[in-house]
Amino acid sequence: MDKQEKIVSMFNDIAGRYDIANRILSMGIDKSWRNKACNKALSLYNKERIEKIVDVACGTGDMIDFWKTIANKNGIELKNIVGVDPSVGMMDVAKQKFPEVEFIEAGAAQMPLDSNSADIISISYGIRNVVQRQEAFDEFARVLKKDGLVVISEFTKQEKTNILDHLTDFYMNKVLPTIGGIISKNKEAYRYLPDSIDEFLTSDNLCKELRQAGLEPIHVKSFSMKISTLIIARKI
Repeated sequence: MDKQEKIVSMFNDIAGRYDIANRILSMGIDKSWRNKACNKALSLYNKERIEKIVDVACGTGDMIDFWKTIANKNGIELKNIVGVDPSVGMMDVAKQKFPEVEFIEAGAAQMPLDSNSADIISISYGIRNVVQRQEAFDEFARVLKKDGLVVISEFTKQEKTNILDHLTDFYMNKVLPTIGGIISKNKEAYRYLPDSIDEFLTSDNLCKELRQAGLEPIHVKSFSMKISTLIIARKI
């Protein structure tokens, strides 16, 4: 089993308890991060009608719910939203919540979607789980329409410069794996989260990779003591 298969298998294993673990571990603040991402992206895209949003690594469908709700609140007609994920277990949960949404079993680097067909592609807390990241960015550029947006929310690696940074590090490395392991009954999965962040890129390097794919970052902002970072890039 290669690294990507192991990651998919891990998410299949924790799918049933993923939502409740997420809410408890983030103390609900991930809802604020997702809300900010959707509102900012829709503001930057600035269209009253959106043909298609593709949510990659859609998991149990959290971001799909935000896209639909926030588009509606802003009076934006969202014609179609598609969820893409290689984890069948996670998507089975999403399908129960959103039976009207189309879900596709696929990885980020190889999506069975038409070229120049999506207005927005989002990936929330999933890009660090994509082994072929540069290939995924190339694929996003292929699927996006010209001037379409990639919306990335992620836990990115940050320099530890003050006491709050070290407190955050303690929570991510000590508290989160223990509580997450108890809730999900899979401590290894929640040990993977801080490890994957520590091995991950900085925001600057992520922006360089996006540019290599023809996706120009137009908005970069960190939230909640730099725990979560939002990057929005436009296809040029």
